[in-house]
Amino acid sequence: MSFASFDLAAFEASSGADRRALAQSLDEICRTSGFLVLRGHGVSPSVIADVWAAAADFFAQDMAAKAKVAAPYAGYPYGWMGPDTEALAKSKGVDTPPDLKESFNGGPLAVPDGISDPDAHAFCYQPTLWPDLPSFRSAWEAYYRAMEDLAARVMRAFAASLSLDDNVFDDVLDAPVSALRALHYPATMGVALENQQRAGAHTDYGSLTILLPQPGSRGLEIMSPEGDWIEVPAPENAFVINIGDLMARWTNDRWVSTLHRVVAHPHQPARQSLAYFHQPNWEAVITPLDGSDAYLPVKSGPYLMEKFRSTH
Repeated sequence: MSFASFDLAAFEASSGADRRALAQSLDEICRTSGFLVLRGHGVSPSVIADVWAAAADFFAQDMAAKAKVAAPYAGYPYGWMGPDTEALAKSKGVDTPPDLKESFNGGPLAVPDGISDPDAHAFCYQPTLWPDLPSFRSAWEAYYRAMEDLAARVMRAFAASLSLDDNVFDDVLDAPVSALRALHYPATMGVALENQQRAGAHTDYGSLTILLPQPGSRGLEIMSPEGDWIEVPAPENAFVINIGDLMARWTNDRWVSTLHRVVAHPHQPARQSLAYFHQPNWEAVITPLDGSDAYLPVKSGPYLMEKFRSTH
């Protein structure tokens, strides 16, 4: 299985038959693997460099310093999640030891008017707990905004690849409840516990994920349609995009939300990544785009909340 790539800038600059051909190629990728390397993304190198530095500075702190921005109670969505707090494979009903990672998590940068659901405020619109590090918050927020913009552009390309109007998703993506996660996988010194990984096998929950892996890093794998684990490349100046469960549901399983994991091989160096989990507006009602009744309608935010709670 070769790993597909897509040039977003080339698609956006195209027209006519060329645009239709590129849209068709994107549809084929989303049907077969649901994963692709995204080039031509247009995100500023300085924005990326700044957030890499901010994340590295945060994870370089001792445990006591990181704990100052730990979630204050179980279920609080943002801040530092230390080791032994998450087992992603549990979202697929597989009981495993905790994943070998830690993370810092942040949510939407603003709360839109008119949100009355208390669950929305408790789960998505709690304040991000900012560490006391110079330039951390400004670097994080600049990257978050860049991901909001990039996700909107990718969703327009998705619309074209589904033969829909480019702006068909706009009214449910004007206040997305997306989250940004910086991940640190400590060096593995020996053999992990049985069935323990840096991130257990799981699918993502939302519309799409924009992953920025550390260039040249290894360990992220996806399951092929034949049932084999395939390593995902981490090239310079590119993102990895994958479809989430909600998008698979939205397309009535025309597109696939693919099982993936981060493997814990012995004696691996430490690894970092940044993952932006794109999610439609809290109140957005998701029904199959083809008009079928194969899936009952679900609200975007509550759907995400229940998925998240299954892994903690």
